[in-house]
Amino acid sequence: MAPSPSLIDRIESIPRRELYFFALYRLLVASLLCALVFSPLSMMVGEAHHVGLAQWVSTSYLLISAGLLFWGRNERWLQTIVFWSVLADIVAAVLLSHALPGSSAGISMSLLFNIAAAGLLLPLSRAMLVALLASGASVLEFGWTYLENVDNSRTLAELAMFVTSYLSLAFICYQIGNRTRRTQQLADQRGAEVANLFEVNELIIRRMRTGVLVVDIDGRITLANEAATALLGDLEGTLATERVTLASASPELARRLQRWRGGWQEEEVALQLAPEQAEVLPRFARLLADSDMTLVFLDDTSVVSKRAESLTLSTLGRFSASLAHEIRNPLAAINYATQLLEESNDLGDADRRLLQIIHQQCQRTNGIVESVLALARRERANPENLDLVTFVRRFVLEYRQSLSLETDSLEAVIREPSVPALMDSRHLHQVLTALVHNALKYGRMAEEPARVRIRVASGERHAVIDVMDRGPGIPDAIAAQLFRPFYTTSEHGTGLGLYIARELCRANQAQLDYVSVPAGGACFRLTLSVPKAAFNRDLG
Repeated sequence: MAPSPSLIDRIESIPRRELYFFALYRLLVASLLCALVFSPLSMMVGEAHHVGLAQWVSTSYLLISAGLLFWGRNERWLQTIVFWSVLADIVAAVLLSHALPGSSAGISMSLLFNIAAAGLLLPLSRAMLVALLASGASVLEFGWTYLENVDNSRTLAELAMFVTSYLSLAFICYQIGNRTRRTQQLADQRGAEVANLFEVNELIIRRMRTGVLVVDIDGRITLANEAATALLGDLEGTLATERVTLASASPELARRLQRWRGGWQEEEVALQLAPEQAEVLPRFARLLADSDMTLVFLDDTSVVSKRAESLTLSTLGRFSASLAHEIRNPLAAINYATQLLEESNDLGDADRRLLQIIHQQCQRTNGIVESVLALARRERANPENLDLVTFVRRFVLEYRQSLSLETDSLEAVIREPSVPALMDSRHLHQVLTALVHNALKYGRMAEEPARVRIRVASGERHAVIDVMDRGPGIPDAIAAQLFRPFYTTSEHGTGLGLYIARELCRANQAQLDYVSVPAGGACFRLTLSVPKAAFNRDLG
């Protein structure tokens, strides 16, 4: 992520400010020199050796200084502007020192600031070059004055000190400037990283599925992420315009926060913050150790429940895989013993029929094990073209033969000669077995026999199988939980039958739903896809 525009502007304005103050200092010195040269106080600078030269140089230097102040602040040409402007300062200082011998020491001393600025703003090579040029110019001016026999109070010792000062100051200021620039660059980099991290953290908090609130000591909500505003009843627009109190948004949550601040332990009871919203479990924490601000985390109990279910089902899948081998071995032994008994000539027809039922149930049990393993491994189903009329009739016949229904009844209600559909036959057999078993077990009134019907019908784009009974029906509160794993109202049930049935349907692009029956009873509707050829034929 790029730094913010304000940070970029702040970084880019630093060289501009340095050039401005440097040019302002130059203009101040040039103005002072012009004032001393042209004013009645010119005697303060001593007797001029070349009056015309002093006046011309001071005027030109003032104009150059004014131009650099207004037009020399472009940081794109920073090094070029600084280098040539300092050269102009050196030339002006040397000429004014020669024209005003009495002020040569002061002028040379004022040049120290210019040399220092060059050391701060220029690379080491150019800074040292500027210092050498200033030193060489001072030596030349000293020799020029000596050749003209001008009365000059400057000595070789003073000249040597200025030369040494120029060179040393340029080097030291470069080191200081280089370290300052690196420190500034590191600070800007760290500032940009902090700004980016702040934006990332804000985005993460805003997109978190857990609701997050920040509440001050007066109970006002100062910050709320998207999940929290949704759980509170979509208060995002209100939070943007005014400070909303937690008590007005959720009195119960405000009461729990007050109790927590008073030293009470957090209540492990979920609450509903707004109508038609999921229940949440609030958790509280201080924003900082010595802060009065409180962080409120709103954990959606449905999300926590789904995570627990996913973990449980994952464990179940691993358990099923390890148990499959132990289940298959007895099934194989029973199946093999059945085949050996069928070869005996001493068995009657009734016994052979019983062996056939045992063999069929072994195959069915093995198919159930395979389906559960496929569900645990998330293996794909193998849908095939089925004629539901033939399939359901065969299923009803086999179910009647394999189980003694006694007074209970299982019928197929079919009014069409053929109903095509797409689904894995093993999965469909397992789904219908689970639905019919539940209907025969729970779909009865008191001591009356159970009456279960399997109705097959074809729709415009789907085929439908309804498994209906004439029992007491299912209350709405229980109907909403029917397909949850491990949910059961029976002491001997596992709560996995309907869940596995729905997952098998989803694997085949089918749908399993509970349909309430106004006249009484229960109906589970299985909606299957139809082959494209049959669908196109119906359209034609």
